[in-house]
Amino acid sequence: MTTTLHDVVIIGSGAAGLTAAINLAQDRKVLVLAKGALDGGSTNWAQGGIAAVLDAGDSFEAHVHDTMVAGAGLNDRATVEFVVSEAPAAIERLAALGVPFNGGETFGERWHLTREGGHSHRRIVHVDDATGHAVQVALLEAARANPNITLMEDMVAIDLITSRHGERYSGDGHVWGVYAFNKATKRVDTLLGKATILCTGGAGRTYLFSTAPRGATGDGIAMAWRAGCRVSNMEMNQFHPTCLYNLEVKNFLITEAVRGEGGHLKIPGTGERFMPRFDPRQELAPRDVVARAIDHEIKRLGLDYVHLDISHKDPAFVKHHFPTIYARLLDLDIDITKEPIPVVPAQHYTCGGVVTDLDGRTDLPGLYAAGEVSESGLHGANRLASNSLLECFVFGEAAAKHIRANWDDLPAPPPIRPWDESRVTNSDEEVIVQHNWKEIRRFMWDYVGIVRTTKRLERAQHRIDLLSREVDDYYGNFRVTPDLIELRNLLEVARLVVRSALHRRESRGLHYTLDYPDTLPEAVDTVLAP
Repeated sequence: MTTTLHDVVIIGSGAAGLTAAINLAQDRKVLVLAKGALDGGSTNWAQGGIAAVLDAGDSFEAHVHDTMVAGAGLNDRATVEFVVSEAPAAIERLAALGVPFNGGETFGERWHLTREGGHSHRRIVHVDDATGHAVQVALLEAARANPNITLMEDMVAIDLITSRHGERYSGDGHVWGVYAFNKATKRVDTLLGKATILCTGGAGRTYLFSTAPRGATGDGIAMAWRAGCRVSNMEMNQFHPTCLYNLEVKNFLITEAVRGEGGHLKIPGTGERFMPRFDPRQELAPRDVVARAIDHEIKRLGLDYVHLDISHKDPAFVKHHFPTIYARLLDLDIDITKEPIPVVPAQHYTCGGVVTDLDGRTDLPGLYAAGEVSESGLHGANRLASNSLLECFVFGEAAAKHIRANWDDLPAPPPIRPWDESRVTNSDEEVIVQHNWKEIRRFMWDYVGIVRTTKRLERAQHRIDLLSREVDDYYGNFRVTPDLIELRNLLEVARLVVRSALHRRESRGLHYTLDYPDTLPEAVDTVLAP
């Protein structure tokens, strides 16, 4: 067990974490922690692109309007305006770092702009259909080249270090860093800093079917809640309409841009397009509308999947715009230039999270949050396509700016007690962890999915209460392991999602309940306080 002191500790090595680190490293020593590999988070998986007003026919007001409509009015308008206005500059900074955005296809067009569901204009810059990977590569290259940034892989965050962990107890709730399980040494390290930024991503793995990577277990949300932060709108889980249906390949996302470039959703066998029956925007309706429509047709007809078909477009066009998807599916004997893609909805994005302000500050002094872990007010009741990476860049930089501007006001960490393992033993029942992990993901999918009822939510709450006693007992008696840490966090996040869903007695955006199908006149955040 080691204790190290840094200027700033950043938990998470995706777009938000690395953006914050690069900005802070101008004059501060920064530690960036990754739960697994440095490129193992959601950023590296993002296919679509980044939304920004870059075309003369587009406007900030149109981007704001589209974001608010998708968010069903639950967004914070000041946040939306802030992020939208910062977007063009964020794209310029990424280009300067070497992100090779696709060039324009017409005279005078600097970058190729695509359109995705919910957008009224073409405003999505992209790198083919693997934008997140290109961004991750560029940010990591810049971070590795900076001597003020230390990158640590295989560090599983357990709990935030607050004033209650000091050798002398103080009740102000200040956050001083994190206790993290070091996979290499199998011990818990104490990592201290004057400021801490949560960039841990979302909680997709709370659900059985998810496009999120293996590590998306809601760690930052759970740690912040236990430390004393409010969370907001945790019932708003976005289900991506089009995840590849394949029993061998899990979690392969078919980007929204396939529909944006003319792909049609069809009933297998008949080839009937069904989206015109659900929304006048058809395939370009927001994700919650499309996901519910697919879910409805699958249940109505007893299907395993529906078809997404872009084979009516020119094969050269399809291969040029979607090279990653084309190649991956060709390996699975699906030629998307000739045949449709079998797709199903899957959990894709956590719209709720830790409450933050425009500087990325949470309720606790010294603690910031940026990206999917946060609830900044940008997404409201449903995230607009390609606003997620944008949020990471804008708030990663905002948090870094606020820390640098207020550095002299941040106190140094007091003496902190090291992690105590004196009263625990090694587990001899690891199967319990695996069983409970699977049970949580199954009942969350069955009871807290795309369409909800009060009875289903109460069943989920009952299961959570039973599992909580078991997991708390297990956590208190055995040494921590990565799986146990994640199970504890999954259960905490599941509880927050169910509590929030039961609290909202209306259907709005991503929260659709058969018991309260109408939308109330006033949009009000669901805020839970520890």
